[in-house]
Amino acid sequence: MPKGYIIGQITVKDPEGYKDYVIKDTPILESHSARFVVRGGKQEVMEGEAGQRTVVIEFDSYEAAKAAYDDPEYQVVAEIRRRTADSMIMLVEGV
Repeated sequence: MPKGYIIGQITVKDPEGYKDYVIKDTPILESHSARFVVRGGKQEVMEGEAGQRTVVIEFDSYEAAKAAYDDPEYQVVAEIRRRTADSMIMLVEGV
């Protein structure tokens, strides 16, 4: 079965507030067997535009990734991200 991924392009507007999101989202996503493949770190945009921060989270399947994103507990915490950062979040099925 193909893996599922949540991919985010994030530009943080309120670094202190965003820290609260990172602390609170991690255990919720990990309860859905999330594995953080990329979480910030050095990046260089070679073409196009991207947020200042990239996040790639791997799940056992696309359905598992969607279930994690749709988790009501996660959605409460996601409001912190929405207030403290501009973000593009997408679900992707792997190969």
